[in-house]
Amino acid sequence: MYYYIKGTLVQKGENYIVVDANGVGYMIYTSLTSLADSREAGQEITVYTYLHVREDVMDLFGFTSIEEKNMFLHLISVSGVGPKAALSILSVVTPEKFAVAVVTNDVKTITKASGVGPKMAQRVILELKDKLKTEELDISLDDDFADIASDNRSEAISALMVLGYSSADAQKAVKGIDGSLEVEEIIKKALGSLL
Repeated sequence: MYYYIKGTLVQKGENYIVVDANGVGYMIYTSLTSLADSREAGQEITVYTYLHVREDVMDLFGFTSIEEKNMFLHLISVSGVGPKAALSILSVVTPEKFAVAVVTNDVKTITKASGVGPKMAQRVILELKDKLKTEELDISLDDDFADIASDNRSEAISALMVLGYSSADAQKAVKGIDGSLEVEEIIKKALGSLL
């Protein structure tokens, strides 16, 4: 319903922020990462949001980066992972590290989150990898990008797709980056060009 809310940061709580947008104060639940990235009270902020509606509750979740919001949406699409578990994961893992963890089956990184055990971490990896495989059926590297398949950039493309980017955008983003760098470093550089 709301893509983002732009306004003045009024307050920071333990797991939420309050943003005043045109006289309306929005209480937005967020991750520790977004809390740390958000500015001081009184400054303008843009928060990418998701409205979670259940029978008895309407909660607004928000993040300071679109990658973090995309990661949140992927996480809550996994069966058994609710918004609170997703926030817990987002609070301990950056989108880049999360994408690498999914691509490399790194359960240990995801279980660092409070309340997330090995079974849930394995389910997250399995379901997101399956989605990725479905999307990859449509991927064929252009001749211009053929050299990417032989180095770390191919894993970086998969990781960027976990974060919600299309295959074409991910390929373009990693094209000029040194393929011998670590996957996480390639992702960071690629995200810089995607913004």
